[in-house]
Amino acid sequence: MTPAIKTLPPAAPGAKAVPRLENGDLLSREEFERRYKAAPRWQKAELIDGVVHMPSPVRHRRHGKPQSRLSGWVVHYETATPGIESSGNGTLRLDDSSEPQPDAFLLISPEFGGQAVIDEDDYVAGAPEWVGEIAASSVSYDLHVKLRAYQRNGVKEYVVWRVEDGAVDWFVRRGDKFQPLPSSEIYKSEVFPGLWLDASAMIAGDLKKVFQVLDQGLATPEHSAFVQQLQQRRDQLAKKSEKEQ
Repeated sequence: MTPAIKTLPPAAPGAKAVPRLENGDLLSREEFERRYKAAPRWQKAELIDGVVHMPSPVRHRRHGKPQSRLSGWVVHYETATPGIESSGNGTLRLDDSSEPQPDAFLLISPEFGGQAVIDEDDYVAGAPEWVGEIAASSVSYDLHVKLRAYQRNGVKEYVVWRVEDGAVDWFVRRGDKFQPLPSSEIYKSEVFPGLWLDASAMIAGDLKKVFQVLDQGLATPEHSAFVQQLQQRRDQLAKKSEKEQ
């Protein structure tokens, strides 16, 4: 679901109407948000490197169903990992020229030391640690301008499921650049221990196997240690906050 963006009330007599949002517009993030809030509730738009992108209607087998599978997989990880939050189609306030709505993302909660925060408008400000997108093929903007925006803003891992190509790309941050992991039967997150993906099973729609493999990852000592680290980080931040008050 897209964020609940309310249509602005009618302009006062003599006031200048908010311009309509158009695909390909060159806008600042501030102006993009102003026009997006005035747009119809059903309209979805993203700002990537200062350019407005307005996706076509979503197809069931090419996007909607894969997105549902990907979302279920990240939610399953969230339920087993206190301190982690998952979301989908939520607006990310990145830099002044980019405000995407990824199909799925995982972040470490701010109180557990995550790099993004939830701002006063209930948007994610900054980059979540992990982002996933559903794309048609390798020519999709998800693998070009969007990848560069996520890379520039500090996303640590970026996954793109290319539905028409029947492939999954998993990128990991190395320094300030994304590097693709070698194609693998089972991808294992370097940022979220235990987040294992059987790419072939996901593509084939074998959700039973997808969750079996994920459960194997969740049963590893690395995942248990990660959960403990998150709890320790939360306790440390809480104590620091108490001292500062």
